Amino acid sequence: MSNTESEAQEFGFQPGDVVQEWLWDDDVDENLRATLEEYLGEELVDEEYDSSVDGVLLWWRDGDDEDELADTIMDASQMLNEGSPFWVLTPKPGRPGAIGPNTLQNAAKTAGMNAATPETVGPDWNGIRLRAFGRGR
Repeated sequence: MSNTESEAQEFGFQPGDVVQEWLWDDDVDENLRATLEEYLGEELVDEEYDSSVDGVLLWWRDGDDEDELADTIMDASQMLNEGSPFWVLTPKPGRPGAIGPNTLQNAAKTAGMNAATPETVGPDWNGIRLRAFGRGR
């Protein structure tokens, strides 16, 4: 298994999964996106996709607006199959657009989810997996 493949597997996605990407912009980690798409054998779908999905990647930056983040998490989880991976990717602390230390925890709680410990997913980005309360144990 290649290093790239194991990185992709850490997200909990499987080849063939439909993964919906939210809030893509030109600052995202394109290497990470390419790695995931290669592993999935599928392109990431955007937030206009209106069928069920097997995973979500939400790029969040610039802000400590917990309410807006909570609303976005709720919107992004609407089409997510139960128990499927949901990741919020945020700029690492000290990088432009980094969020406050409790912003995601509080927004996730408001959206009915628990946030895991941040993991490094790229040179400039951390990934935090969210799970709905009472699931994934």
